Amino acid sequence: MNFLAKNLEDYVQNHSEKEPELLEQLVRETHLKVLQPRMLSGAYQGRLLALLSKLMAPKHILEIGTYTGYSALCLAEGLQEGGRIDTIDVNEELANIQRRYFNASGYGAQIKQHLGNAANIIPTLSGTFDFVFIDADKEQYPLYFDLILDRVRTGGLIIADNVLWSGKVIEKATDEATQSLQLFNKKVVDDTRVETVILPIRDGLTLMRKI
Repeated sequence: MNFLAKNLEDYVQNHSEKEPELLEQLVRETHLKVLQPRMLSGAYQGRLLALLSKLMAPKHILEIGTYTGYSALCLAEGLQEGGRIDTIDVNEELANIQRRYFNASGYGAQIKQHLGNAANIIPTLSGTFDFVFIDADKEQYPLYFDLILDRVRTGGLIIADNVLWSGKVIEKATDEATQSLQLFNKKVVDDTRVETVILPIRDGLTLMRKI
């Protein structure tokens, strides 16, 4: 869903930072070889993720939902020296393309892939998180929030993607994904442990700062 007119959206993207060439290559390959390429974060959102990561300078990032690795590479741009990303996805078929681009980026040694159900994997990860990006199955967003919040350091950043769900969140929910996102949106804004702002970027991004 586009919240801006196409010409204004193009203007915004044309007057924002451009994506690196490696990410352009990843976008092309994803569109050629992978189903549902619209799941990519995209250049504008990717540059926002990269900038926020640089501002946070995280030591430890958790990403829930890797897809072909675009957002992980954006987030990696802000990692501290010696920092790491744990990224989780259920699709085994995408692991090779992820790894090829991770290694080509120079961040390969800092990005650890995890294959399986995020709800099972998150409790096995060690340490606290400085930055969490949630972009996986929408039905599990409330659960993911519960699993990660106590693991995020004070001042840490949590971002959730697709929180407006093509505008369906303001309608009567007829499917589980919409119901879960409505629950998630209310849950986080009511939680006094985080400061929450929704940005109407692409399909909606929620930014949450751990208090």
